[in-house]
Amino acid sequence: MTELERNIHAALVELEEKVAAMSAPGPKPNLLPIFSRLDELARQLPPTTPRDLLHYLQKKSYQKARLFLEGRDAENQAGSCGHV
Repeated sequence: MTELERNIHAALVELEEKVAAMSAPGPKPNLLPIFSRLDELARQLPPTTPRDLLHYLQKKSYQKARLFLEGRDAENQAGSCGHV
């Protein structure tokens, strides 16, 4: 995994943690900065990036992107676009 991919993975994990915290009582976390960071990191990916990862990030399929980066792409289910 490249440094950029590690940064994307870290942001994806942070997003999942904050989403999970939304069911807890109290103030809700602001997810917009994480979405912005993911968009910015995705724009930096080189053309040699695996097309599956690019697709997941473009379609905002963040759980699929995380699984892909963890080497667990086989766990991903096909989406409405017909792509895994």
